Amino acid sequence: MMFPERFSNLPAYAFPRLRALLDAHAPGGPVVNMTIGEPKHAFPDWVPQVLAENVGGFSVYPPNEGTPELLQNISDWIARRYDVSVGPDRIMTLNGSREGLYNAAMALLPETKSGKTPTILIPNPFYQVYMIGALSVAAEPVFVPATRQNGFLPDYGSLPAEMLDRATAAYICSPANPQGSVADRGYWKDLLALAEKHDFTVFSDECYSEIYRKDPPVGILEVADEMGVDPERVVIFQSLSKRSNLPGLRSGFLAAGPESIKRLRQHRAYSGAPLPLPLQKVAERAWADETHVVANRALYQEKFAEADRIFDGVPGYQGPEGGFFLWLPVEDGEKAALELWKKTGVRVLPGAYLSRDVDGEIPGKPYIRVAMVTPKDEMAQALITLRNHLYQ
Repeated sequence: MMFPERFSNLPAYAFPRLRALLDAHAPGGPVVNMTIGEPKHAFPDWVPQVLAENVGGFSVYPPNEGTPELLQNISDWIARRYDVSVGPDRIMTLNGSREGLYNAAMALLPETKSGKTPTILIPNPFYQVYMIGALSVAAEPVFVPATRQNGFLPDYGSLPAEMLDRATAAYICSPANPQGSVADRGYWKDLLALAEKHDFTVFSDECYSEIYRKDPPVGILEVADEMGVDPERVVIFQSLSKRSNLPGLRSGFLAAGPESIKRLRQHRAYSGAPLPLPLQKVAERAWADETHVVANRALYQEKFAEADRIFDGVPGYQGPEGGFFLWLPVEDGEKAALELWKKTGVRVLPGAYLSRDVDGEIPGKPYIRVAMVTPKDEMAQALITLRNHLYQ
């Protein structure tokens, strides 16, 4: 039997790879899992009631692109959050944002560009679905370092003009996973100008945008609107997983230009898995309510402050501007994660597992990613244990 070659050189996904590294060894203490970005704060207390009131919706096929009410509530949220008008007809619900981040490449990106193999620009380290999206459309993934030297945001403008001319899309995440860096207005302006000059689409992953220290991160939609950029130039992706502590709801959305959304909806009609109607009803209410989001953000802000206190004076420590990951410098992330597990029971993710080797350089290798999702007291104790083991 023959199989495709396009995925033949993929490494194991990050978490199976982590299990292979750690699970042959006994933990050195009580297990604290800080590897996966699965929020542990309470979700809104009205969720069970909304589900119960709409349980009959499991008996019908749900609307593929989202209920009118859900699309309107998302449109209203965009207007409140970014002061930009994006109508419901330019929005599509997703079964988790990862679905959209993958399928947008399938639905929107051309097979060739000027008769050449397209490139897709990807930050390095990165959320792994970006790479598989590029490979699935037979494009050349171009991994661009996002390191301390460039503020942990990829400098796509530094790429050769020939590579940019072949680009069909650039993925970008702000606040970034894993580093927690935030794109400011100037960064968005430069990226959009580059996209206009070289004619590619920006896929903006903003799933962590509602978790931040002080000021709401600038979104690409508001900058694109200010610049008068063609709406087809940008696709944004959002989720309720982090904002509302509802990762199991699998509810997200994308927003795009009129022609793009038409193609995305057509593609999803064939291939997508629409969100069950009762879950869409929960999502309707979640996008309309900010009270629980403010409370959730306050809990993370307390955790930011606690992490800053614990790692004060640690060389190279830089607290995140947004999101809920710490990106901690070590000599070798894989070695550090294994030693930490064997000696303390604290479980973290080597940064190399989120990176690709480019010319012998793996930007995530000298880091570990630590998810601050457990309750604050438990998190603080685990971070103290980590600090004492790795930095003293």
